Amino acid sequence: MLSQVLSSATYGINAHIVKVETNIEKGLYSFVVVGLPDNAVKESRERVIAAIKNTFTKIPNMKITVNLAPADIKKEGSAYDLPIAVGILSALEIIKNDLLNEFVILGELALDGSLRPVHGVLPIAVEVKKNNLKGMILPKENAKEAAMVEGIDVYPMSSLSETVDFLNGEYEILKPFKIDMNEVFSQERQYSIDFSDVKGQENVKRALEVAAAGAHNIIMIGPPGSGKTMLAKRLPTILPPMTFEEAIETTKIHSVAGTLPPNSALVATRPFRAPHHTISDSALVGGGTIPRPGEISLAHHGVLFLDELPEFARNVLEVLRQPLEDAKITVSRSKMTLEFPANFMLVCAMNPCPCGFYTDPTKECTCTQMQIQKYMAKISGPLLDRIDLHIEVPAVKYKDLSSKSQGESSAAIRERVIVAREIQMRRFSGRKGLFSNADMQSKDIKEFCQIDSAGEELLKMAITKLGLSARAYDRILKVSRTIADLAKSEDIKPEHISEAIQYRTLDRNLWM
Repeated sequence: MLSQVLSSATYGINAHIVKVETNIEKGLYSFVVVGLPDNAVKESRERVIAAIKNTFTKIPNMKITVNLAPADIKKEGSAYDLPIAVGILSALEIIKNDLLNEFVILGELALDGSLRPVHGVLPIAVEVKKNNLKGMILPKENAKEAAMVEGIDVYPMSSLSETVDFLNGEYEILKPFKIDMNEVFSQERQYSIDFSDVKGQENVKRALEVAAAGAHNIIMIGPPGSGKTMLAKRLPTILPPMTFEEAIETTKIHSVAGTLPPNSALVATRPFRAPHHTISDSALVGGGTIPRPGEISLAHHGVLFLDELPEFARNVLEVLRQPLEDAKITVSRSKMTLEFPANFMLVCAMNPCPCGFYTDPTKECTCTQMQIQKYMAKISGPLLDRIDLHIEVPAVKYKDLSSKSQGESSAAIRERVIVAREIQMRRFSGRKGLFSNADMQSKDIKEFCQIDSAGEELLKMAITKLGLSARAYDRILKVSRTIADLAKSEDIKPEHISEAIQYRTLDRNLWM
């Protein structure tokens, strides 16, 4: 007795169809799963047998062989429980349905036969549509996520018995599960925090607006309690709203990683990831036997926030250099190479010295000059090269804390950011890999960042008199271009350059 059921496996953020072939023959009882299963798949034998016994009747003493094809690709996770159970019941002729090869079946089984949600449903739904299959049978908790893909029928189930009844035509769902994608998209785009919550720090808010407008990476330096983390958390609220395509791509990553909230259909707000400074390099970029997305991929189309930057291990910070340039990360293993998207804004925060009070006018710094230099040297030059804005965040004054007035809202700031981004999109139209001012290379800076003699003189003075490093030159021009875009100015004026110079704190002799 032989049966075949369709399921699926995820690799990176993509999926592949897997055929679950089940053969049952007379002999001493055995249950073997082949086709490179991992431990979670091997353990499915116990869950499947218990679920079938507790739902139907005892399985007769027979030899059961389950093959997960193609057999040369590693299979992992508990999503194969339901298709294996359906395959066994089909081979035993408890399920009599010729349409099993038109549905992809997913689900983890509890011992009582109920279904539990699984990971990676959205990329699997995309693959189902790509292969022109009829639809999916899966746990109810995953139905919203799968229904985000148009053109396939999604049938949510709560138990093995319900699945069997449906396949036998005894339990008929009149219509597949559907959702209003536009309604879900609009509901999920709401943020719970706002820039109006921040007291004072107007200069820092302005710097974050410039960073958002040009997609520039930024680092904030200030004493403890000055509001660096609070400001960083609100940066996604002033970035341009996610498009539906961006939301789908981001949701695929979070679905595969298992970070999608229960009963959630879409990640429609800009992600904000803030890993602890004890994170390993593999957790940051992604890893595992079958690699899973790391923090930089979970921050795709959003913000990666590194608090207490000098406390991160040097090797962890250095792995950021390539994805910051390429907006993707390639993870290689002995038998596979996977590519994860990693297009994010890097936001960093740090104290000015080990004790934190080097620039604080009200508290005395207890660090020696050597300690300060050693602390600052933990951040490598190549990483700083990829950060366009350095901004001081002073301690908040009491009059700002006690003020009853509301600050400017995120919505108002976001409107200006959107206008600036639209100007950049028109400017770089038709140029591959250029979407914002932060993407400009040296040849692009020469073309799009022309300045007059007054601007040249100002830049010359900044480099020579203020002690700015050579790496600051191109960065100042790029940021000046963004400030001019925010002002809706075709030309970069001296006042734009002057403001950009203020955002190069770490290049000054005071710090280095």
